[in-house]
Formats: sequence, structure tokens, C-alpha cells
Amino acid sequence: MKNETLVRSSCLMTRSMAVLGNKWKPIVIYALRERTMRFGQLVAVLDSISRKMLADTLKELEKDGIVTRQQYREVPPRVEYSLTEKGVELVPVLNSLAGWFQKHVVGEESINTLATSGHD
Repeated sequence: MKNETLVRSSCLMTRSMAVLGNKWKPIVIYALRERTMRFGQLVAVLDSISRKMLADTLKELEKDGIVTRQQYREVPPRVEYSLTEKGVELVPVLNSLAGWFQKHVVGEESINTLATSGHD
């Protein structure tokens, strides 16, 4: 649930984070960036999220117009999740964030690993 104070803030970053506020929302969006997935596939890809948290996150993302839920009338029922146009527009932002992490954090981890292992 979003904090109404954050949603109504005059700061655009604060309002943006109200939509992407919990740690799982960007991760779910990133997981859906290349393809449509079923709930079980998302559980497998995001192995550290609980099923309840994933279901709640998907509902919030659907409500925010970032994810679409397609239910097929089959037996057994099939439900697929994909990004809306609005969600697809977030992908470059998340790719940039992942690139930043790779450049600054992964690079530093490699340097730190070499320094602590005694290699130059």
C-alpha cells in the first residue's frame, strides 16, 4: 500500500518511488522485461520472494498500470503477466541501474576480492 503523503509530494522522485516503492516491484518489472511469464515462472526466476509477496506485488503493479494480467479460460486456468507500455518505458531505467551496479559495485567487488586474496 502506498503512503498517500508520498504520492502527493511535490518532489517527482518521491512520487516515482511511491509507485516503485518496495524492493520487489523493480525486480518483478526487470524479470518481465523480455517476455510474458506465468506466476510459477516468476516464482522460479525470483527464488527469494514468497508467493504471497509476489501476488501482492503483481496486484499493485497491475493497479498502477505497469503490468497486465491475462487470464485464459482453460482447464486448468492459465494466467500470464506482461509489461504494459507504461511498464516497458521503465525497462531502460532499470537497465541503467543494473549497468551502474555492474560498473561500480561488481568492479569494486572484483578489486576487493583480488586485494584480500593477495593477487595484484
